[in-house]
Amino acid sequence: MAENASALQLLLTGDPGLLAIVRLSLAVSLSAVLCAAALGIPLGALIALTRFPGRGAVIVTVNAMMGLPPVMVGLALYLALSRSGPLGAWAMLFTPAAMVVAQTVLVLPIIAALTRQTVEDLWLEYRDELAAMDVGVMGRVGTLIWDARFSLVTAVLAGFGRAAAEVGAVIIVGGNIDGYTRVMTTAIALETSKGNLALAVGLGVVLLAIVIAVNALAWIVRRAGERLSG
Repeated sequence: MAENASALQLLLTGDPGLLAIVRLSLAVSLSAVLCAAALGIPLGALIALTRFPGRGAVIVTVNAMMGLPPVMVGLALYLALSRSGPLGAWAMLFTPAAMVVAQTVLVLPIIAALTRQTVEDLWLEYRDELAAMDVGVMGRVGTLIWDARFSLVTAVLAGFGRAAAEVGAVIIVGGNIDGYTRVMTTAIALETSKGNLALAVGLGVVLLAIVIAVNALAWIVRRAGERLSG
């Protein structure tokens, strides 16, 4: 009970340390989701609308990557970004930029796979009409992405939920440096191990509120899309 009261006090008083961690968490996760969406939505649509050798293998690979173990992604990026790695000259290790890259790698397959399925379903519905109008591949991509925009927003929000709750990869490439790369999930793990339950509980409440808000927003967007399409 004492920890809960202390956590509530931190939230009500707007503790600077807690707010700094929350701001960094949101900045990293939002940046990663925007990057993943910019890459994943066109990629998923292209896979859905084009036929090429090995397409089935590509679809299986993208779907399988939705379950990438975060620690493996973190380890791979750590090796690539370390001083002796191929990208060591970029000096990105233990920076927020490295955390954005890690979360982008984790979120990209989710958005790409959900986009592919959504666009492929729409293609079955609009195929004859678009073919009769002699619309090219890029035109089909643009048309179907726009028509599926509400479903794709839901996919992006699902990616944000994955990014915001991720801990394994960001703690490896970010280093969990206080005031620089410490985000909500890594701070919760650290503060719990130190016995500082008040801050851990406070951050947990904020993280839970963000996840609930994202899911509520996804539901609202889905319902709006259903009403407009109906």
